[in-house]
Amino acid sequence: MNKSVDNYFIEGCGRCPLGGTPDCKVHSWTSELELLRKIVLNCGLTEESKWGAPCYTFQNKNILMVSALKEYCCISFFKGSLLSDDKNLLVKPGPSSQAARLFKFKNIDEIIKIEDDIRAYIFEAIEVEKAGIKIQFRKNPEPIPEEFEAKLEKDPFLKTAFEALTPGRQRSYILHFSQPKQSKTRTSRVEKCIPQILNGKGLNDR
Repeated sequence: MNKSVDNYFIEGCGRCPLGGTPDCKVHSWTSELELLRKIVLNCGLTEESKWGAPCYTFQNKNILMVSALKEYCCISFFKGSLLSDDKNLLVKPGPSSQAARLFKFKNIDEIIKIEDDIRAYIFEAIEVEKAGIKIQFRKNPEPIPEEFEAKLEKDPFLKTAFEALTPGRQRSYILHFSQPKQSKTRTSRVEKCIPQILNGKGLNDR
């Protein structure tokens, strides 16, 4: 275990106003997150803290993340779309997601029920990374401003949260970010909206 990751399981990622408070999402999934962490570490992955959340790597390559959201906790595979998923256990974070795939859990019994399958999927994800297989991304029909694109590429946690939004909410953000003519203003709009995206809310949601 990585001591720098321990803080996530105590106070959350700290990237939204609820971080470090009793209302933080991690407190809804304490037992589930503890078990998921144990399963992942037993598969031989290296535990690191990235983007404020537990990230698990193999030879410095990102394989998956363990995280808590409002409605569920999950294991998120960076290249989940490349996994065979013969048992149809993985789901997309959102309809526009091209790479990430999730195991979603709402109670500890759901994890225990497929514990062996979870390990098998993790080992397959490691093999995909060993083979150096890349994902061929389709172009987004709605052009994403480069300032926001750069944020998404650097922050898979944010990318997963954005892709989990409905297409309408995604489009609203993209249009909002694209409107200003100056890059500085576009960047400012992106920064201000990140907490709301991480909370699964649309631009006009309150």
